[in-house]
Amino acid sequence: MNVRRLIPTAALAGAVALGATALTACSGAAAGTGGGKDGKVGVTASFYPMAFLAEQIGKDHVKVDSLTKPGVEPHDLEITPKQTAQLGESDVVLYLKSLQPAVDKAVAQSGVKNVVDAATLTALEVHGSAGHDHGAEEAHAEGEGHDHEGGKDPHVWLDPVKYAEIAKGVGAALEKADPDHAADYKKNTDELVGKLTALDTEFKDGLQNTASKTFITTHSAFGYLAERYGLDQEAIAGVDPESEPSPARMKELQGLAKQENVSTVFFETLASDKTAKTLAADTGLKTDVLDPLEGITDKSQGADYFEVMRSNLKNLQKALGTK
Repeated sequence: MNVRRLIPTAALAGAVALGATALTACSGAAAGTGGGKDGKVGVTASFYPMAFLAEQIGKDHVKVDSLTKPGVEPHDLEITPKQTAQLGESDVVLYLKSLQPAVDKAVAQSGVKNVVDAATLTALEVHGSAGHDHGAEEAHAEGEGHDHEGGKDPHVWLDPVKYAEIAKGVGAALEKADPDHAADYKKNTDELVGKLTALDTEFKDGLQNTASKTFITTHSAFGYLAERYGLDQEAIAGVDPESEPSPARMKELQGLAKQENVSTVFFETLASDKTAKTLAADTGLKTDVLDPLEGITDKSQGADYFEVMRSNLKNLQKALGTK
């Protein structure tokens, strides 16, 4: 079950515009510089999972820049006018529509021809609904949260099967943008898809006979992963891991932890572990990391997507136990 906090779209758009104005002097991460200067295809990626695909598939033929710096929570990203202008110089822009409203707006304004929206390369789903998810109901009551377009969950990269589908689309886009190296892009895409297929098998085998199927996390990013491997995600307070859950939600999770034999409350490396520790202290549970892989920092349990996903698998296995 995936829980999501909801922000009124108009308020969010206003905040994004205000942030862009305030941060004009700070250029942030450089956008792609175009393929003309060094012969490489200039790819601007919105955040780490998109940049990783471009790097793995493009290798020596691309220069990849990410709009989201390491350590920045992607949902909170603000884009400066200078970055929007730099976006227009990119050969290819790779992003995931609805995850980062500021990026959506900047891409629309940039005028880039080769734009790849990862949300169109695989099927996005709704995990839970306001009528079913208690966290979503609380978010409505508090008037805060993060409204993803159509209520669909954008965290598709945490499902290796869906991530592989996106990889194929990115490979095809690079082939189109740089036909001279199409054979290399195809080969690299096939290799990456093979690795993701192997990772999917590891998760299937590793989570097949767990004692419990329910895990509690601060960040409701794991709906696709849970659905793929027959697990049930219970989020403390929705998409924004910094948000404060209501006392009613905390009480409900305490009861659920006992009922479902939950041993661990998961938090992530890019956000505070305060709510996870509070719930764990109240219920006598342990805490551990389940990384939504929105960025790699020196605190990450691995140096790239595959290493962190395997750390996530180990942490899930440890938390869920075996039959």
